[in-house]
Amino acid sequence: MSSAVPATRALFDTAPYEREFSAQVVGLGALGIALDQTLFYPVGGGQPCDLGHFVLPDGSLVEVLGVQRDPQDRSTIWHQLGEGVDALAIGLQLRGKIDWERRYQHMRMHTCLHLLCSLIDAPVTGCSIAVDKARLDFDLPESTLERDSLTLQLNELVERQLEVRARFIGEDDDQAIRSMSRTLIAPPAFAGAVRLIDIAGLDIQPCGGTHVSNTREIGQVLCERIEKKSRHNRRVTLRFA
Repeated sequence: MSSAVPATRALFDTAPYEREFSAQVVGLGALGIALDQTLFYPVGGGQPCDLGHFVLPDGSLVEVLGVQRDPQDRSTIWHQLGEGVDALAIGLQLRGKIDWERRYQHMRMHTCLHLLCSLIDAPVTGCSIAVDKARLDFDLPESTLERDSLTLQLNELVERQLEVRARFIGEDDDQAIRSMSRTLIAPPAFAGAVRLIDIAGLDIQPCGGTHVSNTREIGQVLCERIEKKSRHNRRVTLRFA
């Protein structure tokens, strides 16, 4: 049962720029394999999971096709694998390598969405991130948003080269967490802490995704379109220029 599998140490929380890691198999099941630690980001918060592969002790490769948290115990992360899974066993040591180009694109775009949040004073109701674009939905009944203006403001923030830091706050600090959260859904807590993304002097909010360390890494972006999805919902789509 997955409930008996130990928690996975989420290396991506503190080392998002690392590309390779070693780990031990601690669980096998219908959801794939669980490891004692991983760099593979699991799907969540609008950000797709990382892809990549594992190198087995005999040198053969096993492709990582998907990554997700356990539905019952969110502290355990499962990796869905391609051919070669039959060669795995509890206790086996693996070497993992993520698809770095894909991950870095997600880091850049996810950080850019935080910049967008700093420019629009409204609750976030939806999020979706892809390799080349992303969108946020805002609870915004009346809107004066304008594509060219948002594009200009976003690129000005990128060029300010603001530091981006991840830190943690105790999950029992409800008032502080609620005051920072831009979504109506409570942010997930792991090991008694909630992860915060702090863009120096601009924006701070709970977030479990991967981000760049400085806004200059985002590069030039474009507000592609602004859509009215419902009476209260505005969707803003960004892409790399």
